[in-house]
Order: sequence, then structure tokens, then C-alpha cells
Amino acid sequence: MANILVVDDELGIRDLLSEILNDEGHSVEVAENAAQARAARLRERPDLVLLDIWMPDTDGVTLLKEWSATGLLTMPVIMMSGHATIDTAVEATRIGALAFLEKPITLQKLLKAVEQGLARGLLRKLASTPASSPPRPAEGVVYAGELTHSAAVRPLDLGPQATQTFMLDKPLREGRDEYEKAYFEFHLAKENGSMTRVAEKTGLERTHLYRKLKQLGVDLSRGKRA
Repeated sequence: MANILVVDDELGIRDLLSEILNDEGHSVEVAENAAQARAARLRERPDLVLLDIWMPDTDGVTLLKEWSATGLLTMPVIMMSGHATIDTAVEATRIGALAFLEKPITLQKLLKAVEQGLARGLLRKLASTPASSPPRPAEGVVYAGELTHSAAVRPLDLGPQATQTFMLDKPLREGRDEYEKAYFEFHLAKENGSMTRVAEKTGLERTHLYRKLKQLGVDLSRGKRA
């Protein structure tokens, strides 16, 4: 799962993108103007930002310039607009935007852009992590350690779950699904199959949690002790 910030002054757009991204398993923060976007950027540290160009207070390109100038453009940003010119799109990418989506945004284009953006952000984080002193993973966290020539991540002890190995030489969505399945199975085992406690731990509504587990093919009976 990723933390995604959606910045758009249209309520319908914010609700639609939030619903789609939530269904994909992401955590979504919304902002209706640049002021709210600034606060969310500092508070949530999003993994990706979907930023509308035309907004009433400060336009998206100006906000993008501000983040770039102050060193806050540390996450991939995808610009959105239904009225932008080619020059505006080119300027945004020159400043540092990863991509540009033209409204109305199709589901396929949205998911593809988000997937590519998160992949770019992950590569940036891996590149900035010193190989000589990797962070010590907390309990239940899968840490992508030293990469071998086969692009495999060394197995780690996941506590109540069996040791898990993740392969990185595959499409992002497949790798993400494998991680999310292991993540939820870990919490189910740790909480003895209690959906209420798992929902609290993972920050998901119970309805969405059930839907996500079903989508990932998680066996709910595995977390329950006899």
C-alpha cells in the first residue's frame, strides 16, 4: 500500500480518485487547494501526489515550483488538467513532474501512471539508502536488503509467519500483491484472526479490509487458532 495525496478543487474528482485508489489498497489523503496540499505534504509525507493544475488560490504548477525550490519535491508528482496547453505540460515536467494526465482521466491511464510513479519513487528511495548501513527492520516489516544478480530479496523472519522471500524481477503490481498478502497474513496471525484488531492495526475499514483480503486470496481461517 502507498500513501497518495490527491489535490483537486473539484469534489467529484477527489471522490472518484479516492474511491479508485482505495479499492487498489492505497491510503488516500485529499486536498482541495494549495494550502491544504502544503499541510498534507508536511503531515503525511505522501509516496505520490496527483496534482491538479488549475486551482482557485495557487495553481498546481506554482505549487510544484514551490516544492522544488524548497527541497520538498521528494515524491513523484503527476499533474492533472482538462484545459492545460502543451506548453504548460512541458513546463510541469521540466520542473519535476513525472507525468501529465488529461481529464477526463480513464481508469487504465490512472492506474498505469500511479504504478509507474510508485515504481519511480521506490527506485529513488533504494538509490538514496546507503548500502553499507541499511536500516534495521522492525518486527513484521519486510526489508529489501542486498539485491543479488537474480533480483531476489533475502528472506527475513516475519515472526508468527513463515520466512518470506520476495522476487523483484516482476511487474510492480504482482510484487505489491505478494507483499500485501504476506502483510495481511502476518497481522491476521498476530491478532488471532480478529478482523476488528487487524482493521485497527492496518488503518482500514472492516468492509474494505474484507474486500481487500478476498481480492488477494487470503485464507481467513489461517489466522485463527484452534
